[in-house]
Amino acid sequence: MTDEMHSTPEEVAGQIKRLVEQLQAAGRKDLLLKAIGAPMLEELRIEAAKAKLSRLLITKDYRFYLVDYQNREVELQPVHKAVYLLFLAHPEGIEFKRLGDYREELTRYYMATAKLLDKEKIIEGVDHLVNPLDNAINEKCSRIKKVFLDMMDEYTASYYIISGHTQKRIAGSNRIWYERLKVITLPRELVLATGLLPE
Repeated sequence: MTDEMHSTPEEVAGQIKRLVEQLQAAGRKDLLLKAIGAPMLEELRIEAAKAKLSRLLITKDYRFYLVDYQNREVELQPVHKAVYLLFLAHPEGIEFKRLGDYREELTRYYMATAKLLDKEKIIEGVDHLVNPLDNAINEKCSRIKKVFLDMMDEYTASYYIISGHTQKRIAGSNRIWYERLKVITLPRELVLATGLLPE
């Protein structure tokens, strides 16, 4: 057995730090990125941001609070809350053009957040949101983004807003396409919504 197998995590971290410093001194950040890999880099970015991120509490009456920002309320209209809840429930992301596949779920969230609104109005609103030729979903996401940007800096807000993520897909040897997923990147362990979202 080698010494590496007996190293503590702290010793391994020290070795990695020295190797990183060597690559930086050699001007080879390209090799550093290749060694770490993009998925791990994203995980490290999230880990680094956790200190600044607040838990998001969603109450039973669908009020949104940033617990670690003095319980500040995120003031959104019911339709915006419904859209937000849909994307929170799908950390894998959703393509806007496929929102029709989520019509029922979106309708449930909208009915839950807009108790005083007429059911026909809710269905009409959902029809606009899931119509790929309508700009309603973009307008709602822009409004959500503005609310979070008014509460925090742009970097921190990037974890709370519905933003784009492009994923490459390969089918067979000659067919490549890209999914233009929209996601909320907030780590789900920071979302406190017991019983309101699928586990």
